[in-house]
Amino acid sequence: MQPIHILFLIAGYFGVLLLISYFTGKNSGNDAFFKANRQSPWYIVAFGMIGASLSGVTFISVPGWVEASQFSYMQVVLGYIVGYAVIGTVLLPLYYKLNLTSIYTYLEERFGRYSYKTGASFFLISRIVGASFRLFLVANVLQVIMFDSIGIPFWITVIITILLIWLYTFKSGIKTIVWTDTLQTLFMLIAVGVAVYYVASDLGIDGTSLIGYVLDSDLSKIFFLDDFKSGDHFVKQFISGAFIAIVMTGLDQDMMQKNLTCRNLKDAQKNMFWFTIVLTIVNFVFLGLGLLLTQYAGQHGIDAHKDQLFPIIATQSGLGIGIAIFFVLGLIAAAYSSADSALTSLTTSFSIDIMDIEKKLNPEDQIKARKQYHILFSLLLILVIVAFKYVIKDESVIAKLFVFAGYTYGPLLGLYAFGLFTKMKIKDRLVPIIAILSPILSYIISINSAKWFGFEFGFFILILNGLLTFLGLVLIRRK
Repeated sequence: MQPIHILFLIAGYFGVLLLISYFTGKNSGNDAFFKANRQSPWYIVAFGMIGASLSGVTFISVPGWVEASQFSYMQVVLGYIVGYAVIGTVLLPLYYKLNLTSIYTYLEERFGRYSYKTGASFFLISRIVGASFRLFLVANVLQVIMFDSIGIPFWITVIITILLIWLYTFKSGIKTIVWTDTLQTLFMLIAVGVAVYYVASDLGIDGTSLIGYVLDSDLSKIFFLDDFKSGDHFVKQFISGAFIAIVMTGLDQDMMQKNLTCRNLKDAQKNMFWFTIVLTIVNFVFLGLGLLLTQYAGQHGIDAHKDQLFPIIATQSGLGIGIAIFFVLGLIAAAYSSADSALTSLTTSFSIDIMDIEKKLNPEDQIKARKQYHILFSLLLILVIVAFKYVIKDESVIAKLFVFAGYTYGPLLGLYAFGLFTKMKIKDRLVPIIAILSPILSYIISINSAKWFGFEFGFFILILNGLLTFLGLVLIRRK
């Protein structure tokens, strides 16, 4: 597949997104940008959320995990089911009852202004680093397979990418994204399906025996119950999966903003129910693809592992132009379905939570301010991604930044758990200190846990982080 073909493919793809933006952006104000006028069909939201949940990291990484970790990731996915049930039965009723635009407004009502600003700030840090990291990974892949060969430097690739996302989100925000995410999820799923077809055909596996082939393989082991000290143990991964879903979906403005565009609570709960079922199946399919790719690489002597496995086989193994085209489409869709909603949620949280535009400005000035913040965060994402490439350079350091950004969800977990399950009041001014200390202590414990306790936390670190925040809030309670 020639670089010029990929360029035309990307141009056509974004042309469709801009067309969707044009039709959804007519007569749109802040209510459309932030909440899509609460008119989104629940089934459209549910389908679109799959793409946003998977992201470019999942699209590239999950198939590459199978060689080393088999299907252990499904233990986390099964935990997601419990987490999404909590979101549907506990958090969504709360958000709809309070009629929230930003979910962090709850923290102000429950604890006070410092808690509110702390929760929103931690989300902003997490989402800026997380979205930048995801786009950086995908932009790197696109740079290697296309832009380097036509002489376009990485920084221009990033600017063009963010500019295109800004163009189709600046007018209607979440109202547009609900529909573009649907298209992007479709492309992603088609890409996985096409890849499974091509690889399975080459391995001589027909459709009727495919599931049996996957289940009979040694690589498809799901449950790991032998060594509790291991990070792959079922109990750790299942419980962690539940908390990851609660925190990174239920307490994340990016993901919940889509849910809050549904017409009412009942529709939002139906959305979560069907989203959970489909996402579980899709993750299993991704792992199945990883198994096939691993077997294919072994049979054909291809030295590709982890994040390189899927890209190299799709574009360089000689399987044909079809799998290469759909891989690029799926990769773009996976990257931008999370990036566009991240940009919109950052704008929303900063506008509502940090700058208080709904309280301080008239409707006309609110729209002007929101547009300015949208540009601001576009520029910020560009700067962070370019810094990853040219300033930090070491990808292991960037990966650690991404992991540490995940630590910032722990204080959110602790704050919401304390607010929902206790009636205690706290000294609001001290909350920022607790929220900063908790992830730092969690990190110190995590890196020393094997030496101190002979125990690996793995995904469990989120729970430790939330627990430390919860205990810190108990210490600063009002008597």
